[in-house]
Amino acid sequence: MVVRPNAPPLTVEEYKNLPETGPRYQLIEGELYLAPAPNRFHQDISRNIQGALDRYLEANPIGIRYDAPFDVYLTETDVFQPDLIVVLNASRSILTDAGAEGAPEFVVEILSPKTRKLDLVNKKRVYARLGVKELWIIDPEPGIIEIYRFEQSEAEPIAKLYPSDTLTTPLLPGFSMPAAAVFRRP
Repeated sequence: MVVRPNAPPLTVEEYKNLPETGPRYQLIEGELYLAPAPNRFHQDISRNIQGALDRYLEANPIGIRYDAPFDVYLTETDVFQPDLIVVLNASRSILTDAGAEGAPEFVVEILSPKTRKLDLVNKKRVYARLGVKELWIIDPEPGIIEIYRFEQSEAEPIAKLYPSDTLTTPLLPGFSMPAAAVFRRP
């Protein structure tokens, strides 16, 4: 939900003046959006992927994982809170006390009814433009995972995975996760 319709674009400096407690916000192309708490299935999906990434990164310490709420400062008018990110060791210099100041290599966005368009259109466009190498967009209800590798295509997913498939990424050599495990409910 846009918090300030028809208002002039906000900047990172104004975003940083928001209170740290209370509702979560994202600044997307200068528009301030309220980020409501996701539903339980969304959280289950996030936890499932976090566990797989954490096990991988513990055995292969090539980066670090963060999850929302975690500010990723991309431009003067874009501050996102992706569901999950991985910052590879070569890019750790983007990490600051405030969050990440620059594009992480790997981002996971889990669609929610209220943020679907923002994730699929606005945020994806900014990620592609600013150097995110890989984006997974997870659609919980049909159980589909779209993989974007922006060096190959900025607009179209390079793969569409279903629960019978396996998730891998060249950014994390040897990482493998059954897509069905992404959608597992406790």
